[in-house]
Amino acid sequence: MTNKNSSADNPAGRVVAVANQKGGVGKTTTAINLATSVAMSGRRVLLVDVDPQGNLTSGVGLKGERAPGGTVYEALMTDGDADTFVLPTRIENLSLMPADRSLTGAEIELVSVDARERRLERVLDPLRANYDYIFIDCPPSLGLLTLNALVAADAVLIPLHCEYFALEGLADLVGTMRRVRGALNPALDIEGVLLTMYDDRTNLGQLVARDVREFFKEKVFNTIIPRNVRLGEAPSHGVPAVLYDAKSRGAAAYVALAQEMLARRAA
Repeated sequence: MTNKNSSADNPAGRVVAVANQKGGVGKTTTAINLATSVAMSGRRVLLVDVDPQGNLTSGVGLKGERAPGGTVYEALMTDGDADTFVLPTRIENLSLMPADRSLTGAEIELVSVDARERRLERVLDPLRANYDYIFIDCPPSLGLLTLNALVAADAVLIPLHCEYFALEGLADLVGTMRRVRGALNPALDIEGVLLTMYDDRTNLGQLVARDVREFFKEKVFNTIIPRNVRLGEAPSHGVPAVLYDAKSRGAAAYVALAQEMLARRAA
């Protein structure tokens, strides 16, 4: 197996899982727009869709598309060449490992597979040399697909919706990460915690932001993703919001997030 790349001064091949078992927090929106923004900076980026809903795949305009070797499902369940599961997107420097509904069966079928929690790691390790960043969009659960992502990743980016129940259930994710570190991936880190759907007109948003920063300290990104209608519109057009309306507040926030993340890695 390829050694995981955790060097702060060399982010090449860094694998980041975008995860939170709570749905509706902006995981897929974050994966698409952060990856696109990083690719626009000149880095080579791979998006990996491990959510059976396939929203990441449709969000970059490739709904229903299959790579020569198939989708993420075939990548997990067969021993094909990793490169054959990757598709180019219409965005320069950005590639995709697509998903469709067939991935739903993987949760059950993986149960009887040897080293079932390392199937995605086995697929992604040979691809690290081809990319500067690999972003994995996880399903809203802590099942085998998310476990595979956590084992394959160097770090986890956690989007948190600025609402009353933002921290509810987060202990489960942190606990899962702790168990993964102990048994399967000791180098797993938190890439950062991202506040999403922030409304600065409400006291609640400000209170949640304060509580999250008190809990996660410096792990919380300074960049906050605002509520923005363009972020919701863009997926229906199969275009990342940072390209759909580059001047929107949401797009500008994701570009700023990419710059902040890259700066953190370079520090």
